[in-house]
Amino acid sequence: MLYTRKNLTCAQVINSTIFGNLNVTKKTTFIVHGFRPTGSPPVWMEDLVQSLLSVEDMNVIVVDWNRGATTVIYNHASSKTRKVAEVLKKFIDQVLVEGASLDNIYMIGVSLGAHISGFVGKMYNGQLGRITGLDPAGPLFNGRPPEDRLDPGDAQFVDVIHSDIDALGYKEPLGNIDFYPNGGLDQPGCPKTILGGLQYFKCDHQRSVYLYLSSLRENCAITAYPCDSYRDYRNGKCVNCGMPQKESCPLLGYYADNWKEYLKQKEPPMTKAFFDTAEEKPFCIYHYFVDIITWNKNIRRGSITIRLTDRAGNTTESKINHEPATFQKYHQVSLLARFNQDLDKVAAISLVFSTGSTIGPKYKLRILRMKLRSLAHPERPQLCRYDLVLMENTETVFQPILCPKLQM
Repeated sequence: MLYTRKNLTCAQVINSTIFGNLNVTKKTTFIVHGFRPTGSPPVWMEDLVQSLLSVEDMNVIVVDWNRGATTVIYNHASSKTRKVAEVLKKFIDQVLVEGASLDNIYMIGVSLGAHISGFVGKMYNGQLGRITGLDPAGPLFNGRPPEDRLDPGDAQFVDVIHSDIDALGYKEPLGNIDFYPNGGLDQPGCPKTILGGLQYFKCDHQRSVYLYLSSLRENCAITAYPCDSYRDYRNGKCVNCGMPQKESCPLLGYYADNWKEYLKQKEPPMTKAFFDTAEEKPFCIYHYFVDIITWNKNIRRGSITIRLTDRAGNTTESKINHEPATFQKYHQVSLLARFNQDLDKVAAISLVFSTGSTIGPKYKLRILRMKLRSLAHPERPQLCRYDLVLMENTETVFQPILCPKLQM
């Protein structure tokens, strides 16, 4: 089914002899859905088609293999994937005869559709322009050799979003760049227990599509950070990209291929990238560093909660509690804070220190200097505060001042 800017809402049924409004001189994007146990069309499909056409004048082809994908038995749908790839190959061959270029062919594959896209790419020896895998299916594909699944060599550029690696998705890297939102595991806002009903099973898996969709909207560019592990990202060890004199950070979704040139400099040209998201659309998170120098005689271990308030009274909060921070006398600790709002003019900051203990003495954290700096906007003035004492589990609110210019 073909959509173009000439027929935005009403699809044309096309095949290898009838091309409708297809313009071979433009990019052609194929959307390949996954396993459909109920046979209903994916709820996100219309939104994805419209959003793609809003950012670029292209051909969007929805590959409807519902008859093959609709079965309660996943193995049956999985066994049809190569057949679907062969049908697509025949169609693409005809489009090439009409004057299209492999460079201009882009495949977006969801779940099983990601592996179908990979099979098509293999038939063209990796010469397709690009493949995006949205949480490629894990069951029956985990541990398979490259010829039996999506692989970085299946297109000139392969980007993958892994959002459900502990259930329906594929855990290991499959692309040139593999994005792991929230570590690729439990997605914020998704049900945590089976009481969530069907959403408990599919919410994490579908989140990859909704994150990709957010990249097509103007108000949210999700930045990711190349890193060896999610833990290193959370500990602020992988946030050098985007700094002055450094390469830019990769963007998730439609514009991920802007990072293609940086990847070519790597051997092999592959990387993993991590980031956190908010619970709701458009899912953007804004990263800040909170640098703290303490002067307690004894080492303190604990977590920090920081809340920002702007002049209009808007507030946003970050709990930095994934693992206890260690505060030593005159040592700087840099904590990565993640806020779901980006407040430009911060009027007040509040801090809470907690050791996680509810019994025993209440500890104090004596702060020589606290500094807040934005990662997304390094040009913004850094905010400081000096000589603070935090009583454990007690909120301390203060007005920050501009840091002296000399500090890095």
